[in-house]
Amino acid sequence: MKARVQVNLKPGVLDTQGKAVADTLGRLGFSEVDNVRVGKQILLEIDETDPARLRQRVARMCETLLSNTVIEDY
Repeated sequence: MKARVQVNLKPGVLDTQGKAVADTLGRLGFSEVDNVRVGKQILLEIDETDPARLRQRVARMCETLLSNTVIEDY
């Protein structure tokens, strides 16, 4: 099965990369952009047929390695 994990900074955590992108977009003439948050997407192919077990295993992967749960949500 395939799993897609979206990892983003938690609300309230300063996103310096997003701020840099937003500032640069403004300088390039895209003044309608108010805010940018940058995250990451992780695509996994996992040898699992049970969707509930897949979800559980992916959550464990996120909590162990794929995200920093102090500052990120997945």
